[in-house]
This record gives sequence, structure tokens and C-alpha cells, in this order.
Amino acid sequence: MARVKSGKVTHARHRKVVKNAKGYHGRRKNTFKVAKQAVDRARQYATRDRKQRKRNFRALWIQRINAAVRSCDESMTYSQFMNGLKQANIVIDRKILAEIAHDDPAVFAEIVARARTALP
Repeated sequence: MARVKSGKVTHARHRKVVKNAKGYHGRRKNTFKVAKQAVDRARQYATRDRKQRKRNFRALWIQRINAAVRSCDESMTYSQFMNGLKQANIVIDRKILAEIAHDDPAVFAEIVARARTALP
């Protein structure tokens, strides 16, 4: 039986990992064993951080809405504002509210006023 050499396959696999480690420092960028560990860890972080990005943006939107609400009406909090929106049947998500607060403060002030009147 003929001898099977796996040099091409192994070299291609190693080259793929080292290519993914491009830009890393030290031996992590060119030594297969260390690069494989670094690339695996980087992929774990990437998977985790795709979920965290969504949380971080939601937190950012909430902070921006809270700041805009307090600038329009000092006595109103974010939670009171969201409750007022729900009472007034205004369905706008936090991302759009944050964009409106940043881009068009006059329209946002009108939304705050409607939320204020809807509260008991």
C-alpha cells in the first residue's frame, strides 16, 4: 500500500490559522501552536461580544433618553417617561427615541409633553 503524506493538508490548515492571527504580537502571529490558542480565544470573545454589543447599545440609548427627558422636564425620570409613553399609546422603540432626542429636540419635547399629560 502506498504511503499517504498529509503535508499539503496540514500546511493549508496551519496557514489558515496563522492568517487569522495576522496583526497579533510576538509568536502569536507566526507560530501555529500559539496562534491557534490566540485565534480560538479571539473567536470566543467575538461570540460573547456580539451579544454584549446589543446590551451596550440599549444602555446607551437609555442614558441618552434619560438625559434628554431631564433636560425637557427636570421633575420627570426615565421610568416615568416610559410609563407615560405606554399610557399614551405611543409605540416608539428606544433606538428611535434616542435618535429623535439627539437630532430633533423640539419633536422630543413634544413627545415628553404628551407622556406627561398621559400620566395620572
